[in-house]
Amino acid sequence: MLVARSIALFVVAALFEIGGAWLVWQGVREHRGWIWIGAGVIALGAYGFVATLQPDGDFGRILAAYGGVFVAGSIAWGMVADGYRPDRWDVTGALICLAGMALIMYAPRNH
Repeated sequence: MLVARSIALFVVAALFEIGGAWLVWQGVREHRGWIWIGAGVIALGAYGFVATLQPDGDFGRILAAYGGVFVAGSIAWGMVADGYRPDRWDVTGALICLAGMALIMYAPRNH
């Protein structure tokens, strides 16, 4: 059950961080204005909070593992929000990152 909770928290964190960065991008680069930028800043702050809810207490491990989720999530977000079409190398790289995340977070440890 802890693994399922951890994965769910990674997904929520990715939605907040990637979504927040996308909102800021839209506000600045696409000239959508301060409301978009402000919403993005709030979402980015929420990401920082969600990361603290992970069952594991090691900051470095959580952020390192989250990097894999961020990579795969960014590609998925680009597909949905911007019509980005990843090539096989994008997909392979994202899968490698997710495998690294799983290894960092869920490998058996001798504690």
